[in-house]
Amino acid sequence: MQKNDITIFRIIFIASALWNLLGAIFGYFNTAYTFNGLFNRDLNDPLFYAIYKGAWGTTFTYFFGYLIVAFNPLKHTGIVVLGAIGKVGFAISLLNLYLSELADSIVFIIIVGDFIFFFLFLYYLYRLYKAKEKIL
Repeated sequence: MQKNDITIFRIIFIASALWNLLGAIFGYFNTAYTFNGLFNRDLNDPLFYAIYKGAWGTTFTYFFGYLIVAFNPLKHTGIVVLGAIGKVGFAISLLNLYLSELADSIVFIIIVGDFIFFFLFLYYLYRLYKAKEKIL
């Protein structure tokens, strides 16, 4: 893979890290408000609160993972595979909640963003494969 490609992928992974950090800041540090904004209902149950906050804690963890990949995109491909699975899984889950009328239309910001990063991650893995780089 050429140096220019690596630079582009570094930018993509920094952008993905910032995307996750933004979500984590809202979801983890203002949990009930974020839940209400996405699902138009109060988050009163302490168990649901802990689970929802924990999900945003996972999002915060992905922030660090994507920063690690940005540092060396040719070395940390496993993080990208897991990130791609997480992105598409979360986007599909939110889409299902929206289609079931359990989520407000604001979730489309997250759905579209995560699908964009999912496809960028797939493109990155494809480029590694075409360049005969080690993927895992």
